[in-house]
Amino acid sequence: MPLVGHLRELRRRLTIGVLAILVGTALGWYFFSPIFELLKQPYESGITDLLKTKGIDAKIVITGGVGSAFSFRLKLALAIGLVLASPVWINQIWRFVLPALHRNEKRWAYLLTATGVPLFVGGIYVGYLVLPKGIEVLIGFVPQSVDSLTSLSDYLNFVLRTMLVFGIAAEIPLVVVMLNRLGIVSAKQLAKARPWTVIGIFVFAAVATPSTDPLTMLFLAAPMTILYFISELIAKLTDRRRSKKEPEELADDELSSLDD
Repeated sequence: MPLVGHLRELRRRLTIGVLAILVGTALGWYFFSPIFELLKQPYESGITDLLKTKGIDAKIVITGGVGSAFSFRLKLALAIGLVLASPVWINQIWRFVLPALHRNEKRWAYLLTATGVPLFVGGIYVGYLVLPKGIEVLIGFVPQSVDSLTSLSDYLNFVLRTMLVFGIAAEIPLVVVMLNRLGIVSAKQLAKARPWTVIGIFVFAAVATPSTDPLTMLFLAAPMTILYFISELIAKLTDRRRSKKEPEELADDELSSLDD
């Protein structure tokens, strides 16, 4: 296909993706109230426990001016639109890229996509589950007799960032499998680095989780560790299958057979 044809195809794919995002944003605007209640639930759960144990009250407030409420609603609607339209714009990206891939590469692309999406969604769900405890611990540092006021925009950024971190963290084992498939790392190297990798996972979980609670850290570290062990097992099977396909190399002083 000539360059002009590629540009036309790219424009077509971009147009479909943008239209899908606009439709998703409109739906996000329409269903703003139930979705906002869902996002506000972790905050209310964490604050309820704080009010019972420490007597600390906290509220979410709108700051920044008259148009802040409109800006927040538009921002949340756009985020919802990106999520709702993700099957469409991801499909458009694949339709643009796949013709340039070989048959084997296409197979792995489909496999990685089919595996990566559930892992990412699962990571986001775990991130949502740990939010109440994280909010309780973080706001728990507020001195008694002092009320905590959190900006609505800051709270949304905190929620989205936390869930995004958990979603990306769930993809790390998939990256390990890809690196092994490309021949960059072997199963032996993964096994050798296992102790340091596990330590690194727990350090990352301690930094990434929104609280200092060890149980919250385990919500992220334990699944990541299990997924790493699974990726190591997959790498071992891949290396074993790859070694069977490669021809056996002869030693320098060994004669090869002349019979064809």
